[in-house]
Amino acid sequence: TNKGPQHDEAWLIFIDMVNNQIPTFEEKAEALHYFPMFRTWFGLLGLCKLPWNDIAPANNSETEEPAKIPEHVQNYLDLYYGITGTRMTPEDMVEQSERTYNFQRIFNIRMGKGLRVNDKTPYRTMGPVTPEEYESRAERYDKQLKETVGYDPTGKTVEEKIAAMRAYREDQYEKLTDAVYKRRGWTENGVPTPEKLKAIGMDLPELLEVVEKHI
Repeated sequence: TNKGPQHDEAWLIFIDMVNNQIPTFEEKAEALHYFPMFRTWFGLLGLCKLPWNDIAPANNSETEEPAKIPEHVQNYLDLYYGITGTRMTPEDMVEQSERTYNFQRIFNIRMGKGLRVNDKTPYRTMGPVTPEEYESRAERYDKQLKETVGYDPTGKTVEEKIAAMRAYREDQYEKLTDAVYKRRGWTENGVPTPEKLKAIGMDLPELLEVVEKHI
């Protein structure tokens, strides 16, 4: 695809893990839909994210969706109108991006990638991986096992604790994947459905031919 991870999911780690703004799977899925779509849009237009979220308006916290910084989103739409003469709503913007995002997904599928198996994260990202790594932050990991996983690490070997942590994290990742695919209008295998493509005006014969092989 034509953009780096900083324009998609990586940025959301902060608002999730640090600010805890998206605690449920549904909220995470919505964030993993909207923000990649928004960032795809201004990337396609050759615009930068700096005018969006590096400095927020003084009253941003009073808006209904402060994480989106709606005043600055509107600035992008006003710029689009000023250049093209076409009015656009935030919903129109997302739909424009969905066309590109889903096309990229289907292109990847056509090239032999782009399915659920390809969305698996590397083994390393579900760490801790080694006993040394666990023991270097034993207090932190033990606390997570107790409070988040519901697993008592008392008397357990490091290997047992690593296995428990990884099993929990891998299960959470699969549940998140399910929620994200559902929100994006994809199958459980990560394939855009014909219904989704029709809804965004991308039900082209060439694209339908690719997705129907995997449904």
